[in-house]
Amino acid sequence: MESYIGQGPGAYLTNTVTEIALGENAVVDHCKLEGESREAYHIATLQIHQARSSNFTSHSMTMGGALVRNDLNVVLAGQGSECTLNGLFMGTGQQHLDNHTRIDHAQPHCTSRELYKGILDGKARGVFNGKIVVHKDAQKTDAMQTNKNLLLSEEASVDTKPQLEIFNNDVKCYHGSTIGRLEDASIFYLRSRGLDLAAARSLLTYAFASEIIGRLKHEPIRTMLDCFVLTWLPRSQRTKETL
Repeated sequence: MESYIGQGPGAYLTNTVTEIALGENAVVDHCKLEGESREAYHIATLQIHQARSSNFTSHSMTMGGALVRNDLNVVLAGQGSECTLNGLFMGTGQQHLDNHTRIDHAQPHCTSRELYKGILDGKARGVFNGKIVVHKDAQKTDAMQTNKNLLLSEEASVDTKPQLEIFNNDVKCYHGSTIGRLEDASIFYLRSRGLDLAAARSLLTYAFASEIIGRLKHEPIRTMLDCFVLTWLPRSQRTKETL
């Protein structure tokens, strides 16, 4: 668990590098929470190297900072290795949240799954730049990459660029991205059940984020991150009471 929390206002820079090397059959479940002050700058690099039949899972949660840049690089260097990358970035005001990922399938019979979600309000801007590279000897690769984004205001924006680079013809790969807004029909349904507009929007936004939170296996960490999401939402207490 990596946690970066700001205790008060003030501009400062966090610059971190984390390297994890998984041996044969190793299993690592890694979680990172970035919740620093809205004036902070955060730059982070996570490097992963996986040996044969290892399993790595990443949970990346970004909610704070004026400017945040997350780089996550995974090398599947052993046959049968697997990685799962889950990400959630939530920005408001004038935050800029930048996520870059790269997965190198360097050996045969490796699997990768990637799902990043962005929620942006105010004038916030998000970036998802993800690349999967399938090397020429990496036959039987199975890779999926998805980025889904929810814009809560007219001035919020997101740049999304999922990429596949494939040098082998015996693979199964998929990538895609979506950008959308809250559906009027869903808001109307919740309001017809007694919720006001702010609570209805918050509940739908929470439902969008909860898919990522729900993937955490460790209950205390899942509960903590759930609270962070609820605190970020408008009318958070009412939303929590509704769930």
